Parts: sequence; C-alpha cells; structure tokens
Amino acid sequence: MDPLVPIPLTAIEEARDRIAGAAIKTPLLPLNLPDAPCEIWLKAECLQLIGSFKIRGAANAMALADQAELQRGVYTASAGNMAQGVAFNAQRRGIPCRVVVPETAPQTKLTAIARLGATAVSVPFDEWWSVIRDHGHPLEKGFFVHPVSDPAVIAGNGTIGLEILEQLPDVDAVIVPYGGGGLSCGIGSALKTLRPDIRVFAAEVETASPFAASLAAGEAVEVARTPTFIDGIGGKGVLREIWPLASSLLDGSIVVSVEQVCSAIRILVSHAHLVAEGAGGTSVAAALTGMAGKGKVVAVVSGGNLDPATLKIILEGNIPPLP
Repeated sequence: MDPLVPIPLTAIEEARDRIAGAAIKTPLLPLNLPDAPCEIWLKAECLQLIGSFKIRGAANAMALADQAELQRGVYTASAGNMAQGVAFNAQRRGIPCRVVVPETAPQTKLTAIARLGATAVSVPFDEWWSVIRDHGHPLEKGFFVHPVSDPAVIAGNGTIGLEILEQLPDVDAVIVPYGGGGLSCGIGSALKTLRPDIRVFAAEVETASPFAASLAAGEAVEVARTPTFIDGIGGKGVLREIWPLASSLLDGSIVVSVEQVCSAIRILVSHAHLVAEGAGGTSVAAALTGMAGKGKVVAVVSGGNLDPATLKIILEGNIPPLP
C-alpha cells in the first residue's frame, strides 16, 4: 500500500455527518485529581454503543463502500473492538460478518462479537498480524475493512478531534492510545489542520511500544512483544504505510508500564466512574506522567471492554496475569 497522507478536513467533516446514526458524540469529562501534573480531561469513547471508538471508522468505511460488494459480506481483523464496530454496522445493514481474531482475544470481546451476529475466526497472533500487514486473508471473502490504514476508517476516527475542539477549544495537548495508528492519525489530522499548535502524543505500554522504537530508529520497525491484558494496543510493529503520516502528525510517544495502566484504571473507576480497558487506561496513565505538559490535556479513553474478572483483579490492587 502507498504511504498515507493527512486526511482532508472536509473528509472528516463529511464523516461526522455520515456516521451520526451509528456513533454518539461522547462527553469530555474532567478528571479531578488534586495532585495531577496537569488539567486532565477524558474523552469518554468507552461510552459508545459498542464500548469503543471503533464504531466511528467502521460506520464511515462501510457507508463509503460499494454497496453491491458489501452485500456479499464483510470481514475485518481485530482483537475485539473493530470487530464489534464492523459487526454492529453489518447487523444494522443485514449483511454477514466474519472477524479474524488473535487467539488471545478476551472472552468479553468474543461474546460481544457473537451477540452482534458475527462469526469469530481465531488464529495465532502472528497470522492475525499478517492480515493487518497484508490487508486481507486469502481464505476470507467479502469486503475487507482494514482496522487501521483505511483512509475512510481514519476519517471516521478523526471526528473525535472535531468534538474535542468543540468541547475544549483551548486544549493544549491530546494523548491517544497507539495500536496501529489509525486513531491517532485521524485525530491528529483534524487537530493539526484546525490548531497546528496542539501537541498530539501517542500512548504506549512498555511491553510493546513499536511507535516509540520507530521514532528512535527513524523508520518503521518491529519490536519484541510481551502479551498482557492490554490487548487493544501493543502490536509487533508500525505499519509502513502509516509511518510517514504518524511520524509527521504525532509529537512523540509516552511509554508507561503495565503497573501505571492498572493504577490509571483504578483512578478512572474511583474518580470518574468510568471503566476503561487496558488501551483506554494507557492514555490516562500517560497524562499522569506529566510528559504531555502542564496545561489542559485530553486523554482519549478509547474503549471500556474489560473482562469483569480482569477488572476485579485490578481493583484489588493486583496486575492481571499474562494471557
């Protein structure tokens, strides 16, 4: 695939109108912590109908697809949230949906996929990653919705940036969990067009932080990966087609530990009454480091699909075991 370029503001604005029937405008909530290093605000994408921002990009991509091709079915590759986004929109359209998932996908997300009428196809992580890297699976048929580097998906994600500026016009920095880069590049495309002075940071976990490693290397690289309960981010590498866009839009990567993510999830429950999955808690953990600055910092809480058993372990002050 050719390198991606910034998504035009008009495409993001059109996506906002196009997805209005599927995605809600999520609230921007203050996180009132007296000892916080900055003024932290929470963009609560965990409150979407499927518990994740992924509903936005999936809705936009499927609305723009060739409708005749779409009727033959749709599929995607996802650890769980894009699966739900595509399945939700497929169910609304009455078309079949299949999802290639890594064998480490949590039961909460697998249950949600089935509830939305889609079929999950479990494969080893490396095979799952190859579907994302190669833009499809040779044994699957139908319209493929790429979870990361489809410009229509990125434009849908970018609608979050429009909402942040409407809700907090004087925001200084925005922190976005970095999985494949589609969310951060969408938000970054909107913010950098409207307010070039806003700093946009990736948030990664130290057990797999390919964007930070790529920034250090000056090119897209793959990294060693340790599986954790933080399944929505932490891939093996930065996709080569998204590297030029991500490296030009993002102002850096804030890497945190699994322990810091667990602490952030506990804070979100106790202070904001929000449940965040690992990826969603990572942006909050990054904000709490103070590395995004001392002004008004928005942490995008990207999703809230966390297994209850895992949440219990975290709330008890422990770290969930490796999957």
